[in-house]
Amino acid sequence: MKLKVVCRKVYDYVRYDLKEIAFPSSLPDPPHIKKRRKLTWNERFLILKEASRLYAASWVRDIGPELRPNDYKKHEEHEAKKEVKENEPSVLEDLAVAARGGMETLRPALQRIYMTRASAYRDALKSFIQGYQEGVQQVMEKKEDSKITSDEADNSKKAT
Repeated sequence: MKLKVVCRKVYDYVRYDLKEIAFPSSLPDPPHIKKRRKLTWNERFLILKEASRLYAASWVRDIGPELRPNDYKKHEEHEAKKEVKENEPSVLEDLAVAARGGMETLRPALQRIYMTRASAYRDALKSFIQGYQEGVQQVMEKKEDSKITSDEADNSKKAT
């Protein structure tokens, strides 16, 4: 081969193939996708300014209600619930006190926990069964209603 041909092939390899190997291009967009217009420098600056403001605000421990108003509503409700519950010791606190007392005090505390869990499970199971039975009754009533209407329709066809 001539030197000129070899140089052209090496040049093409570096320019096209090597670039594609090092930095592969993504698949082209589907035909139904409309390309957005490019942003102006002013729009880019405004976006950067807003993003940096939000980023700087995120470094503060309490960023305020103007950025996350929904979180503050939840936090206030949680504090109200916490004030009500502060009078009763939590389960963990109860267990910690019982564990310090030894096995004699730990056993009744664990039994209380198991009994409350069992009663909660039993109540949930009862409410589920009750709801299931109500659903079955509704389905059966619908079937009876549809059966009555179909029987009436059959009787009217026989009469004519």
